[in-house]
Amino acid sequence: MTNSGEITCFTFRHVPGKTFSFTENKDNCDFLMKWGMKDTLKIQLFSFDQAFQSYQYKTLINSFFNNPTIISNLEICSANGWSRLGQKASKVDIEIVPCTLLSMEFFDRLKENGVIYESGRLYKCFDEYYENFAISDELRKMLLLEESDNYNLYSPSEKEEFLFCLLKHLCLGGKVCQFEDDFGPYEDMVKKLYKELVCAQKVPDSQQPRIVSSVYKVTAYH
Repeated sequence: MTNSGEITCFTFRHVPGKTFSFTENKDNCDFLMKWGMKDTLKIQLFSFDQAFQSYQYKTLINSFFNNPTIISNLEICSANGWSRLGQKASKVDIEIVPCTLLSMEFFDRLKENGVIYESGRLYKCFDEYYENFAISDELRKMLLLEESDNYNLYSPSEKEEFLFCLLKHLCLGGKVCQFEDDFGPYEDMVKKLYKELVCAQKVPDSQQPRIVSSVYKVTAYH
C-alpha cells in the first residue's frame, strides 16, 4: 500500500467448496459434451478482502497471477488436459470486456434479419469452411465470415459485449462439435451461464438494474 492508501498488491483465497449450478446441471453438461466443451470449460472461485476500484484492475490481475495461492490452485487447460498453474506469470495481457446488457432481447434481430426463423430454427446455407470451422447455417456464417450479409448485424462494440462473446463461444464449440439446428439450446445456455457469472443490482432511486460485475479477458505468459 502506498502512502496515499492505494493498494499496490492484492491477496487471494481459494474457495474450493463452491459449486456452480451451470456446471452441475446434467442437461447443461450433456450440451457441453455434444459441443465438445465439457472437458475444456471450468469455473473456479477465488476471493480477496481488500476494497477494489475499477481503475485498479491491472494491479488486481497482475497480483492474481503472481500470488502463491493462485499459482498452487488455478487450473489451466492444455492439450495434455488440466494442470495447476505452477509458476508466476512473466507477462499478462488484459482486455476490458464490456458487460452492460440485461436482456436476451439483444438477440431478437437474428429473427428479424434472416439468421433464425420465428420458430427458432437456424437458416441453412451452403457448406463452407473457415479455418477449422465447418459452416452450414447463417448463424455461424454471421459469426465468422466478413462476406456474410449479416456480418454487420451487430456493431464492433456490440460484438465485444460479454453476452455476445458467450454466444459465439458456445455456438462455435470445441474441436469435436455437433452443431444445433435450433437456436433455443444456445440461447438457453448463454442465459444460464451469463446469470451464473454476472451480477446485477438495482440502482438507488431507480427501478432499473445495472450490471455491477467487471469482466476481463486475460492472457498470461510463463
